[in-house]
Amino acid sequence: MAMTITEKILAVHAGVESVQPGKIVTCNVDIALGNDITAPIAISAFEKAGATEVFDKKRVVLVPDHFAPNKDIASAGQCKRMRDFAKDKEIENYFEVGKMGIEHALLPEEGLTLPGDVIIGADSHTCTYGALGAFSTGIGSTDLAATMITGQIWFKTPESMKFIFHGEKKNRWVSGKDLILYTIGKIGVSGALYRAMEFTGQMIEDASMDDRFALANMAVEAGAKNGIMKADKKTTDFIKTQAKQPEREWIAYESDEDAEYHSIYEFDGDDIDLQVAYPHLPENTRPVGEAKDVKLDQVIIGSCTNGRFVDLEVAAGLLKGNKVADGVRMIIIPATQRIYKKAMNAGLFDIFIDAGAAVSTPTCGPCLGGHMGILAEGERCLATTNRNFVGRMGHPKSEVYLASPAVAAASAVTGVITDPADVGGK
Repeated sequence: MAMTITEKILAVHAGVESVQPGKIVTCNVDIALGNDITAPIAISAFEKAGATEVFDKKRVVLVPDHFAPNKDIASAGQCKRMRDFAKDKEIENYFEVGKMGIEHALLPEEGLTLPGDVIIGADSHTCTYGALGAFSTGIGSTDLAATMITGQIWFKTPESMKFIFHGEKKNRWVSGKDLILYTIGKIGVSGALYRAMEFTGQMIEDASMDDRFALANMAVEAGAKNGIMKADKKTTDFIKTQAKQPEREWIAYESDEDAEYHSIYEFDGDDIDLQVAYPHLPENTRPVGEAKDVKLDQVIIGSCTNGRFVDLEVAAGLLKGNKVADGVRMIIIPATQRIYKKAMNAGLFDIFIDAGAAVSTPTCGPCLGGHMGILAEGERCLATTNRNFVGRMGHPKSEVYLASPAVAAASAVTGVITDPADVGGK
C-alpha cells in the first residue's frame, strides 16, 4: 500500500510491511536522548525498574544543556546525577560542558541523527531531526527510561499533513523560521495535533539545512507528533561536512505519490513575509511590517531553533557598523562549541562585542526561563527561540516576541521591532 515518509520509517522499524494512521506499532529506536532536566527523572525510573544496563551504550545520548553550565546548586545536582549515570553505564555519547552544545544542534554535528532513523528524546523539540528525513519526536521521561532499557517504544501511527511551499522566497531575509511561523499562524497551535507535518515544495528544496532545522524544530508548536521532509543532496552534503561522520548506514525515504494525507496546505512564497509572533502563543503571527515600533528591553539570538552559524552570520551582517540601542540588552548564544569557534574565527564575535552585545557559551539558557537572560516584570524580549508562553522567559508579566535572526538583529539596533530593510539590509 502507498505510504508517507513517516509511515515508511515506522513500518521498517516495527518490522512490518506497512502501517496506516491509527495503527499501534512497537519500533526499534536508533537514538534515545535525554538532557539535564529530563534524564534524572528517567534515571530514577530506570533504577526503580531494576534495570542494570542500557540497551546500547552508543545509542543512548545524554547532554547537559538546559541549566548548564550549572546555574545553581539544584541544577548542579541534576547534572551530577546524569554524569554519574553516564559514567556507571559507560554511555559513549555523554557530552560534558566544554564539549556539549544545545542538544538538537549538537547531535547532527556528531553524526548521530540520520535519515530514516527513529529518534526519541525527552525534550519536545526532538522533532528537529525531521529536517534530515528522520522520524523524531519528544517523549516523557518514563518513556525514555523504558527505551533506555529495551531499545523500543510504541507509537500510534500519526496521520500526515502535507505543506507545499511553492515558488521562491519573497526577499533574502525570509528564513525557515518565517516559514514555520507563517504556517503556525495559519493552522494554530493545535492545528497538527498528533499528526506528522510533511514539508515539501520548491521553497523547501531551495532552503539551507539550517533553515530546514528551524522549520522542523517548531512543528511541535503546531501540536505535531513530528515534522519531516525528504532527504536530498543537501542533506547528504550536510552529513559529509559534519564534525563526525556516521558510524552506521542510513536510508532515505520519500512519500509515495499516491500516499493519503489528512489534509494538504499550499503556500506561495510571494505571500510569506518576515514574521513576528506576539505574546503569548506562536500562532499570534503577523508580518513584520504590521509589528513595527514595539519597544524592547532585550534581544536573544540562539536556541535549538536559531543558534546555528548562518543565524549568527545573518545577525553579524546587520550589526556590523551599528550599535545595540540604549536600554536594550542583546545576548547571543552559539548553539555548539563548533559553531562558537567557527563564529569566533570568522570575526563575528568582534562585530557582536563592538556593537554592544554579550556572547555566551553554548546553552539553552533563557529560552526556557533557565538563566543567561531572565526577564523582570513588565519587560519585553524579542527572541529567536521557539515559545512565547506566559512566563516562558521569566516573570509571568513579561512578554516574549518570536522572530528570525534578521529581525532580531535589526530590532536590537533600533530598540523596537524592525524590518531589517530599515537598518540597511536588502
